[in-house]
Amino acid sequence: MISQKAKYALRALVSLARAGRGQTMMIGEISKEQAIPKKFLEQILLELKRAGLVASRRGRSGGYELLRAPEQIMFGEVLRLIDGPIAPLPCLSKIAYRRCEDCREEASCEIRHVFERVTLATREVLDKTTLADSLRLEDLPV
Repeated sequence: MISQKAKYALRALVSLARAGRGQTMMIGEISKEQAIPKKFLEQILLELKRAGLVASRRGRSGGYELLRAPEQIMFGEVLRLIDGPIAPLPCLSKIAYRRCEDCREEASCEIRHVFERVTLATREVLDKTTLADSLRLEDLPV
């Protein structure tokens, strides 16, 4: 399962994507629209800012905005940023590979083979689904 923090990050990014290119939203607006605690949202937006996904502007027309087009921000990228590896087993991770301590041989591990299929299917969806896709729910494959 993804963490609550990752859900909030994705919901905040979807709000910014919905606002439109070059438009800003104040933390309070995002917090209210998405029912995200404001203090937690501040931390999440700072993390997204450090990763180069959002920028903040001061002043009357200030707030947060997406730095990239919604079509260029993948769900998988955000999940890895916030939660770390997506893989259910360390030996299947792209970014944090580690051999399972109790495994004798990966090539013949029945558990790994099953979860490898799950991981590949999950990556296929998450690494090809953008924020823009999520705004068009009717277009998302089930």
